[in-house]
Formats: sequence, C-alpha cells, structure tokens
Amino acid sequence: MSLLSLEAVCVSFGGIAAVRDVSMTLHAGEIRGVIGPNGAGKTSLINAITGVVKTLAGSIRLEDRDITRLAPEAIALLGVGRTFQHVELFRDETVIENVLTGLYRHHGYGVGSAMLGLVRRAEDQARHAALDLLDAFDLTAFADARAGDLPFGVQKRVDLARALAGRPRILLLDEPVSGMSETEANAAVAAARSLAHDRGISLLVVEHNMRVMMRLAERITVMHRGRVIGEGSPAEIASDPAVIDAYLGEAADA
Repeated sequence: MSLLSLEAVCVSFGGIAAVRDVSMTLHAGEIRGVIGPNGAGKTSLINAITGVVKTLAGSIRLEDRDITRLAPEAIALLGVGRTFQHVELFRDETVIENVLTGLYRHHGYGVGSAMLGLVRRAEDQARHAALDLLDAFDLTAFADARAGDLPFGVQKRVDLARALAGRPRILLLDEPVSGMSETEANAAVAAARSLAHDRGISLLVVEHNMRVMMRLAERITVMHRGRVIGEGSPAEIASDPAVIDAYLGEAADA
C-alpha cells in the first residue's frame, strides 16, 4: 500500500487551473521529486496535500485514510510536515530555539513525570537532539544567533533542520535549497537525505533546480502547466524529450 496517493487532483484559482488531473504515489521511505518550470503548479500541489488550498476534484489519501477535505492542522497531526518556499521561522528566537520547537511535539508532560524529574531529562535530550541537527546542517556556529538576522540561505537550512526535528511520516519540501550557494545546497541535500533515511521519513521534494533533484530524488515527477508530463528515475527524466522541451521553452521565454 502507498503511504500517500493522489488521484486526478485538480486545483483552480478564479477559474484558472493550477493543477490538472495529477496522480502520483509516495511509498514509505521514498524520496520523490517534483520538478517543473516556474508556474508548473508545484507549490499548489503541496498546498493541496497539506490542506492549505482545497481541491476542485480528485482525492488525496494517507494510507487508507482520505485526507482530501481535512484542515491543515488535522493533516499535520497525522504526520504530514512541510517547509515553505519563503521561510517561516520564529524570527525573534534563536536558531536552536527554532529547532527545539520541532522537537517539543514529541514530549508530553504530566504531573507525575514532573515529580519524577523526567521533564528536565526530556528537555536535556531535546537540546542534544537539536544540537545534533544543527551539526548535520553546519549550523552549530549560529545556535544562539537570532534567526531573523541570518542570511536567507542559512535560514533555509534552519527551516530544514526544524522540519526534520518534528519526525513527520512524510515531509514536503518546497524549494529547500533556494537562496543557497552550490556548496551549501550540496551539503544540505546530503544531510536531508541521510537524516530522512535514518528516521524513516518519506520526502516529497518540490524543486526548480534540476541538478539538486538529480542528486536527491530516487524518482521524479515532472509538471508543466499544471499537468504531469513525465515520471521516472533521474536518468530517465534527464533524457526525456518532453522534459527537455519544457525547460528549454522556459529558457527561451526568459
């Protein structure tokens, strides 16, 4: 059984179709990429999966549960996490405080646990886990820095660390390396892939950067003008004439 499945999903804004009859599956432990030129409908697809926008038609299922009409908070509680194309950090908090917010959802405190001193132990464990994530994304030097003061590329790495800290079953990444240098992007991709594998997190990654996707994804879905125009391994996608035409067409328009 697929972990996540989409069947003929359509999203429309004011009569303009952003996503048209998109079907795909994501299996447990898989890293699936979604690529396409600007305006292909990639972010609209993520927004539909997470309940931020409502579908016009089609269905979205998490294992055997239909989540198509659920509210975003209900979908998040089922283990579907995400990052945003434009970083949504707590700008006045430090980097480590931002990452800790992703970890606290795993710690439930009661009176009994407080009396036993387990709260302090859990907090210490959370801090160690946060520091490990900062190290994985080369963020240790920024641990006590105010998140809003950091360059955009560094903020994106903080966003990745925080999202993985929550240990969702599925993590949707919306252009996770935008604003990073090539060196930063390579390191962030390697860390995200390793941590997702170790923690059993399935990744659905939306990315405009073809080089990044070729290194990260096991299978790739290609969108253009709201539709799926190709699907396969990175090698298959790299040689697909329809994909090449879509990207060359974008370059010509630019």
